[in-house]
Amino acid sequence: MNEFTNQSRRKFLLTAGASAVGSIFLKGCLGNPPGTTGSTTQVQQVAATNSNPAQGPETPRIKLGYIPIVEAAPLIVALEKGFFAKYGMTEVEISKQANWGSARDNVEIGSAGGGIDGGQWQMPMPYLISEGRITKGNVRIPMYVLCQLNTQGNGIAIASKHQAQGIGLKLAGKESLFAQLKSAGTQFTAAYTFPHANQDLWIRYWLAAGGIDPDSEVKLLTVPAAQTVANMKTGTMDAFSTGDPWPYRIVTDGIGYMAALTAEMWKNHPEEYLAIRAEWVDANPKATKALLKGIMEAQQWCDNFDNRQELTQILSSRNYFNVPEEVLLDPFMGKINMGDRVIDDRSMATLYWKDERGSVSYPYKSHDLWFLTESVRWGFLPPDTLTNANALIDKVNREDLWKQAAQELGIAAADIPTNTSRGVEEFFDGIRFDPANPNAYLQSLKIKRVNV
Repeated sequence: MNEFTNQSRRKFLLTAGASAVGSIFLKGCLGNPPGTTGSTTQVQQVAATNSNPAQGPETPRIKLGYIPIVEAAPLIVALEKGFFAKYGMTEVEISKQANWGSARDNVEIGSAGGGIDGGQWQMPMPYLISEGRITKGNVRIPMYVLCQLNTQGNGIAIASKHQAQGIGLKLAGKESLFAQLKSAGTQFTAAYTFPHANQDLWIRYWLAAGGIDPDSEVKLLTVPAAQTVANMKTGTMDAFSTGDPWPYRIVTDGIGYMAALTAEMWKNHPEEYLAIRAEWVDANPKATKALLKGIMEAQQWCDNFDNRQELTQILSSRNYFNVPEEVLLDPFMGKINMGDRVIDDRSMATLYWKDERGSVSYPYKSHDLWFLTESVRWGFLPPDTLTNANALIDKVNREDLWKQAAQELGIAAADIPTNTSRGVEEFFDGIRFDPANPNAYLQSLKIKRVNV
């Protein structure tokens, strides 16, 4: 794990946004049909909570970090549209992080030391931080996973020079191409934004599904998301596992094309999460639920495609992503230019509240188990991790707080999962992950670093 702890520990804390105060009720939220507002009872409940300190949050203040990619939208929208303030969290600060290493560094020191209390995370970073595997001195910083922020919105970008070679979603038959590049001294180089987390796992799964060993046939390296376009322009990088808004820029700038969306690899897959230091949550359970309520309303607002023009305007502003609106809008509407084809399907867009499998926001424990299992697959975690995986997940995943917040918010019972497992998951190569038997999943994989 030294590759983690030796990374730069610089802080890049850029305060973004201002709290907007007011009670804003969403069309289609809180179980109401589209075109209606919150009921009188709901309005009275919220007003009573905000006017009675005994019912309100223990503190109105928290500092959350984010990376300027579409996964951060619920945090930004909850601030900008007043959803945090609506539930008494009137002093939420969201802080742009230069990269995932900076976010890790800043949550280690906490807001009291000038860092952050939590925020947006790739998985399984909250587990790795909790277990002291990527922290300075391997100090354990207990974290709680509180909700999933989104699904989809990521993909595998390939440099234009490879487009004629047919590198796409399925790589079967391309093994010789990668071998030739390696023997010629021009080994295929692929990047992700942080090692041993989401985007590293996506590109590894894609390569291995096509018979390409990512550890021997490909050179993998870490590059911050914001440097995606610049690094591909230099011609030193053949592929990048990254999220919106960068794929659009890569394609429209003629730098590369999209070989695959993660939505094609695993539709409705878990993506990024809200996680906060356990000590903050334990000291502020009401404030935690208030945060979750604000985020849930923001997620519902984001999932209304009628709001996506405004969502694009908010995110693209100088305060947040500082990118042209057009690099966000089409992908948000499910119109994705892959470079050699166009996808026009809203179910393939980034989603925040619900998808075809049900809840997006709810943090299924079965998804946490997949991230831990995949980490064991590549040798990032020891094999005995799975022996005690359920106990570890129960310690970190606080889906109970999500359910409490959802019930208090008035979310329809049908939208609150009753099982911590989403069930069997199936990937584009036909491999299935049954949370009841992760070892069977590992046994079914041809390329792995663990003996099962």
